[in-house]
Amino acid sequence: MVNWTESSKRMLSQVMSADTWLPTEMPEYARGFMYMLGSLTASSFVVVVASGALLAFLGPGTDGWNYDSTVRFVSATHFWSAQAFFFFMMLHLWRVFFTGAWRGGRGLTWLLGAASFAVAIPTAFTGFLINGDLYSEWNAVQAKDGLNALGLGWVNLTNSGQMFGMHVVVLPLTLTILIVLHITRVRTKSVVPPYPDKKSSDQTSDPVSTKAVK
Repeated sequence: MVNWTESSKRMLSQVMSADTWLPTEMPEYARGFMYMLGSLTASSFVVVVASGALLAFLGPGTDGWNYDSTVRFVSATHFWSAQAFFFFMMLHLWRVFFTGAWRGGRGLTWLLGAASFAVAIPTAFTGFLINGDLYSEWNAVQAKDGLNALGLGWVNLTNSGQMFGMHVVVLPLTLTILIVLHITRVRTKSVVPPYPDKKSSDQTSDPVSTKAVK
């Protein structure tokens, strides 16, 4: 019989360990640039959230027609950090796909990353819908027609208040939870090692974890 208290305690101690989040050593294979794409994605997301929270704090008047220099700078930072977020995330997804990131009991880690990508798309799209210009209005009408055709007409994309709540609260909160869970799994399971060399007879299976080197 599984002792849920003991297993939960063991998992919590691993998650809360300083060695998990502040490692002093890294596997040799994780020192390449391609293994930095996840960190670059997470860093871009932090800038997106910080700049977006500042725009929300500034309140009405932060749309595309505002020409205040400070607001425009924050708005531009939010926009370009979102572009960087998707750029690095796509490269990260390609890297983990071609390196088999689900191996070694990391299937849930892969699913959380894929779910994060799925939620990030409507999060970004609702941001365009509340921009307040003709481009956002055109997108809202066209997308609403598409949702109506799919039977999802209850999502009113032309309602700026509803889209503001989705973009500022619901979707970012969901995306943040998924990313935090994804990173937690990465830190506890470690990054996936490369595929074993088929010519090496001493490597017959993928290790769940690899010893780090200084």
